[in-house]
Formats: sequence, C-alpha cells, structure tokens
Amino acid sequence: MKISDILKQDGNRMSFEVFPPKTDDKYDSVEAATRKIAELGPSFMSVTYGAGGGTSRYTLNIARSIEEKHGVISLAHLTCVNSTKETVRERIEDMKNAGIHNIMALRGDLTPEMAAKDRSTRDYRHAVELIRDIKEYGGDFCIGAACYPEVHPESANQKEDIIHLREKVDAGAEFLTTQMFFDNNLFYNFLYKIREAGITCPIIPGIMPITNASQVKRAIELSGSFMPQRFKSLVDAFGENPQAMCQAGIAYATDQIIDLYANGIKSVHVYSMNKPDVAAAIFANLSEILTK
Repeated sequence: MKISDILKQDGNRMSFEVFPPKTDDKYDSVEAATRKIAELGPSFMSVTYGAGGGTSRYTLNIARSIEEKHGVISLAHLTCVNSTKETVRERIEDMKNAGIHNIMALRGDLTPEMAAKDRSTRDYRHAVELIRDIKEYGGDFCIGAACYPEVHPESANQKEDIIHLREKVDAGAEFLTTQMFFDNNLFYNFLYKIREAGITCPIIPGIMPITNASQVKRAIELSGSFMPQRFKSLVDAFGENPQAMCQAGIAYATDQIIDLYANGIKSVHVYSMNKPDVAAAIFANLSEILTK
C-alpha cells in the first residue's frame, strides 16, 4: 500500500522512524527493536540512511523485513548527497525488486568533509533533483519529502525555503514530513504559510521525544530547533535524573501529539530513536485517541 492512500483514511494515525545499524554486529539488536515497534501496529514505519548514505546497505533489508515479517507498510529513505545517477538508479531497482512502494527522497546530511568540498559538479545537489529522477525512471513509487517549520539551515529565509519546497511538490512529492519541532505554534504558522503558497499535499508533523538531557544539544545541532521555555524548564528540573527525564520527555511529546490531533492533524510521525519502550509508552498514552 502507498502512504498517499494511508493518509486518505479516516481516524488519527501514528507512524515511527527507525534507523539502521552502523555496523554488522548491531544489526540483530536493531532488528529486535524494529520488531517491537512494528508490533504496536503503526500506520507505517520509515527507515533512514546514515549521513552520506553510510548505512544504505541496511536500509532496504530492514524496510523489506518490516513489510514481509511484520505486516507494516515501510517507507525507505533514499538520499543522494553522495551518489551518482547510476547509483541512484541501482538503489531504485533494488527497491522495486524488494517490493517497496514508498520512498522518502532526501538530499541527506552533509558530513563536515562534504560541506568543505565544492559540490557544483556533483550529480545531485538538492532533493528536488532526486525526486525528478525517481519519477522519470523509478516506477510506481509514492514519494515523500522533508520540510522545515523553522527554515532549512541552508536557506536564506522562510520565503526562499517555501519556494524550494513548492519545487519538490511540483516535481512529484506526494506528502511532506517535517523536521522535529518542540513548539506546535511553529508548525501551525508554517502550515498556514505553505497552504497560502499553494502547497496542498498532506503534511505530517515529526515529533521527537527527548528522553535524556544529552539529546537536547544533539537536537539543536541537527535542526536548530527552538526550545520553548516550558521545555527548558523540564530539562532543568529532570535532566540529571534519567528515569524522571524519560518520563517527562514522553509526557511532553504526548502533549504535543494530543494538541496536534485536537487541532485536526490526522497523522503524526514519531522519531523513535530505535527505542521500543518510548514508542510503546506514547502509543499507550494515546490508545483511545488513536481509535477515533
């Protein structure tokens, strides 16, 4: 099934993201975590690449396992930051052969080495180029893309960012998933602006439960996310108590998700960080809401 079809269904939906292992010896533990999250019955599960596509060889195996072993729709990430057109074509063929129907088309994070190099001669510089190629020779895939409520870190301003976002949708992206955010008002303001710009496809907000204090710095580094005072107070109060911080982080994420559902958002994507206990706790907190 395509995610575009899932997003047309009635009721509130939740999906989860997992990431592949960096090394062979961690594969079994990631597979076990993936299985436990799949057993919750999410609408779909996405499987990431690493920076520069470093874990791409595991992505397809886990995405296929999610569908074949666990009966959950999978969304395989495909990044192009360090790829040639030939490599992308091979990856797409692999996905076709594996029975994958959904691709999250991303440029991918730049490693420090990549950022320091001239990329003007690379086959791919932006995700829109990847989306066009998937549409051109990729077969019958549902394509998703990323969006940034707080502006892509490389964009000059939000107006420019939304112009580029419209290009991705016009190229063939059928739905968009946001970068993590911790203040829902930022998402609602962003949603208003992109609708005003004529972007009408489904937008899935991405929520990351912060369950330990060290994640805060990492989240800011990755996305430049604004941390509201309410969230800062939570970290200040519970950051040095791991169990309390985990419980508070789950409660904060749950509150964000409830607010989104209450304001008419039907699909939420949770960045699970491969933590089945966190995914299960959020799912349990919303057990009745997710049936509506």
